[in-house]
Amino acid sequence: MKEEMPYGKKRNRTPVFDHYFPLFVPSDRGPDRTFNDSKSRVQWGGFTLRWYQEVFKSRTIMNAFYTTITITLVASIVATLLGTLAAIGIHSMKRRQKALMLGATNIPLLNADIVTGISLMLLLIKFTRLGMNTVLIAHITFNIPYVILNVLPKLNSLSPNTYEAALDLGASRPYAFWKIIWPDIKGGVFSGFLMSVTMSLDDFSITYFTKGPGVNTLSTMIYTELKKGIKPEMYALSTILFLIALLLLLLMNYRSSKKSTALTT
Repeated sequence: MKEEMPYGKKRNRTPVFDHYFPLFVPSDRGPDRTFNDSKSRVQWGGFTLRWYQEVFKSRTIMNAFYTTITITLVASIVATLLGTLAAIGIHSMKRRQKALMLGATNIPLLNADIVTGISLMLLLIKFTRLGMNTVLIAHITFNIPYVILNVLPKLNSLSPNTYEAALDLGASRPYAFWKIIWPDIKGGVFSGFLMSVTMSLDDFSITYFTKGPGVNTLSTMIYTELKKGIKPEMYALSTILFLIALLLLLLMNYRSSKKSTALTT
């Protein structure tokens, strides 16, 4: 007689695979062309890795890569610091002021990227020329709300009595913050930083409107190159970016599952 699986195990077998696998199916059309020695997309010319070598030899691609990494890291770090401080300030406000500030924080999230990009461009050109600095300011601006929304729930779950008790016992404010508040909100701060990195790497519209001549990130560079025709190097570059994102996702999921297993045991 066939043994039936428990309800919980039967229900949790394949929903993740069934829901997310179709999202990755279109991604397999790029990698197979990166190993084709022919530039034709329909004719197989033999196996090769030279398109990946061309990616690292291309000065245009490498300059765009370095620019993207610089903007992403600087903007994410600054946005994380400012967003964390803003979340602490919003948390200490009264209810009406807090609601007003949260409403203002949600505006960049609800606006379309093209609206935000044009608005920032019109604002920034009144004070300076478009270039690397304006792209950094734009990325910091739209990353801050994501940090606030990740840190604020952690602050709301804290008990204010613990922090005040530490101050009454003689602890300084920085020491009390580091020992009482920081251990509980560091997960939200790290999540906000990762989200800022993701949004900066993925952004095109805001970068396109706020960058100056000679400044290109990977997204704007790919957009410019596609106007000249799809090259095998673009397939190789897209494959590398996809694998990096997939590897980071797997590492983050492994880390979170390891923590949850440790907590349950």
